[in-house]
Amino acid sequence: MKCLIIAAGRGSRLSTESKPKPLVPLLGIPLIERVIRSAHEAGIDDFYVVTGYEAESIQTFLKNLSHHIKVNIKTVFNNQWANTENGVSVLKANDYLKEPFLLLMSDHLFDPAIVRELLAQPLGNNEINLGVDTNITSSFIDLEDVTRVKTESGKIQNIGKELTDYNGFDTGIFKCSPAIFDALQNSIKENDDTTLSGGIRILTSENRANAFEIDNYFWIDVDDPFAFKKAEKALLASLRDKPNDGPISKYLNRPISVKISRQLVKFKISPNQISIISFLLSSLAAGLFIPSDYLYLLAGGIIAQFASIIDGCDGEVARLKFQTSKYGGWFDAILDRYADAFMLFGLTLHAFNNSAENIILWIGFMAIIGSFMLSYTADKYDSLMRERINKSFRLRLGRDVRVFLIFLGAIFNQVFGVLILLAVVMNVETIRRIIICRNHE
Repeated sequence: MKCLIIAAGRGSRLSTESKPKPLVPLLGIPLIERVIRSAHEAGIDDFYVVTGYEAESIQTFLKNLSHHIKVNIKTVFNNQWANTENGVSVLKANDYLKEPFLLLMSDHLFDPAIVRELLAQPLGNNEINLGVDTNITSSFIDLEDVTRVKTESGKIQNIGKELTDYNGFDTGIFKCSPAIFDALQNSIKENDDTTLSGGIRILTSENRANAFEIDNYFWIDVDDPFAFKKAEKALLASLRDKPNDGPISKYLNRPISVKISRQLVKFKISPNQISIISFLLSSLAAGLFIPSDYLYLLAGGIIAQFASIIDGCDGEVARLKFQTSKYGGWFDAILDRYADAFMLFGLTLHAFNNSAENIILWIGFMAIIGSFMLSYTADKYDSLMRERINKSFRLRLGRDVRVFLIFLGAIFNQVFGVLILLAVVMNVETIRRIIICRNHE
């Protein structure tokens, strides 16, 4: 399905002297790129973008973006952008869209799930489906600017910014038939109304405008600096809901790594490069563990925990910049296994240097084996936790806990004790997972 995106207006409340509104970066990614990438995640790869203000700079950006993410992006110029409303921008695409299409706004951010579900909804002949947010107490809504909607039995009864009787909000996410073009022309001819809402009202009067409730999915109209801050906060907050996070990641590492990622997205650094930085820090920590001097041990423990925090930034930056990949996750997992082995081996040598007993080498070996096996069993166990195992028990012993115990062992100078604890806990947890997975097979 094709997608039409409106990006013609000046957006004076958010645009800057150097960038028009669609190109204003939010956490390192311009608004219009976020919209296109979100739609692309939902299965769209053919885009038409209506430009107006600063058309040349937007066209240049979209040409590069099209090449970079391998989607078709064609621009359509609205020469009336300065003295008409957004309905005219939609009309400019009349010659290109002869079948049902997705209609989006360049400054409305959304969860791709909204588009996936909207596209799956049937569309009657000469009708439109509008994504409607029925959460009228949402903190993301600017009541002074939002377009309000009155719905009943799945049909739109009225729409407009001035409605006093309403039960939802216009998300700016539409699935349209070409009938929208005739409705807009009638709205202009009969009512001198060039807004998109004017065209929707024409369809509403003919019972051809359907409301699709978006449930609790995220969306926001990034119309001014206040909404911009809300959007930024919401995207950062979404990074903290990773289902496989252990207790240390959830309550200690993630709140810190999110703040770091917020700064990292401003730079041209890839998630894989962040993974390598985390690995190098872990390797440095492993080297500092080896000498018998406590100050080296302390420094190594602090660096190891910091590396664990940084290890969360690669995935966060990848999600914020739409750079997630199966290879990236696999590459990060490989580096983590090497890092764990180096740090546990460094701790083992530290303990052995202080007390040359062979049992220390065996304990260190079992800690390394337990670490590897716990990571090896993680995918299967995590899948079962999500699908079958009682969700009331969600304690997950993973790498975050392991590195934190290493950190504690270093700062309290209890290396051998921590190696024993890791050897026992990691291997017992692996055996427990094997039993649980067998019983749920």
